[in-house]
Amino acid sequence: MSNPRPTLPELARFNQHFADCIVPLWQGPGWNAELALPYEALDAQHRPLPAQRYRAMACARQLYLFSSRIDEPGAAERAAALFRSLQKHFHDAEHGGWYYSIDAQGAPLDRRKDLYTHAFIVFACAHYWGQVGEGLVQATLNAALAVIAEQFARDDGLYEASLGEDWSDLGSGALQNPQMHLAEAFLQVLAVRQDAQVQQSLLQLCEALQQHFVEPQHGLMLEKPCGAVDNWFEPGHQFEWFYLLETSPLLRATALHRSIERAFGYAEECGVNNAAVLAMLDVQGNVLDATQRIWAQAEYLRALALRPGNEARLLTQLKALEQQFLHAGGWYECRDGQGAVSRHDMPSTTPYHLATCLQGLQHLA
Repeated sequence: MSNPRPTLPELARFNQHFADCIVPLWQGPGWNAELALPYEALDAQHRPLPAQRYRAMACARQLYLFSSRIDEPGAAERAAALFRSLQKHFHDAEHGGWYYSIDAQGAPLDRRKDLYTHAFIVFACAHYWGQVGEGLVQATLNAALAVIAEQFARDDGLYEASLGEDWSDLGSGALQNPQMHLAEAFLQVLAVRQDAQVQQSLLQLCEALQQHFVEPQHGLMLEKPCGAVDNWFEPGHQFEWFYLLETSPLLRATALHRSIERAFGYAEECGVNNAAVLAMLDVQGNVLDATQRIWAQAEYLRALALRPGNEARLLTQLKALEQQFLHAGGWYECRDGQGAVSRHDMPSTTPYHLATCLQGLQHLA
């Protein structure tokens, strides 16, 4: 594609705002030094929201954030602290795996084991290990991969969304979003090492998703298996899937890639309105939830950078992100269907989406 040019002022400002405003929020007011964990969210005045829980997934996402900036002042120390906290607070020494959350005092709260959390632990540890090469990080990565293969994997190539503390069946079934982040995690492992088992698992997962989750008419990735009652699709997830598949030489030749490539235009047509990515639609293209979320804007932006001939739309989306979602104190998490800000808090999990968006844009520039 033609060069989207990082000298574009909008992209330069986005990058600068992220580095100078957003990342420091989690080095200062967003950091609970006593527990060595990020607070779940900050309010508009940069005050932590009252702590009710801390999630392993949020810890893992912040580990990715700081390990991706490891050469910057304080980032290596923060990444090391987050890695230690992941093990100290969330690892289940009795049953293996990692708890979903702990309470405000650091005791296990939601003791279930969910795929979404474990996928992010693999993702973050793979990236962190690629940066530091430490044996303990690799051992944790391998343990997380083993747990996923041994406990979450199903006979149909998919993975159970949630299991009990002792790995008992909760009847959750397979859901799209955890499978997507598992695919992302597998791709990150393959980015830092050769791993035939992970490669085979990734290909099997994509085959199973094509079979069980892809709606045949438009190629849409549904949120629940095909045939489920009240199913829906999220444009943001179509764009996120497109980026993952398109940037992987391994996955670019799969049936799933062909489906998602076909779904892209339909998701744009029905799910993007005046540069706003809408939250939820049914298969017929009817809007179920018109909420605009910053993560979906970021996913659309980095996906557009992979599509030739979309330079004008890419610039439009950069401007929309800057004007509608970024502000001097940080960012707006959500706007409602009328465009009014509907969430003023800033979750600790969102910088991951902004970091991967910037990484995608700069990699292609």
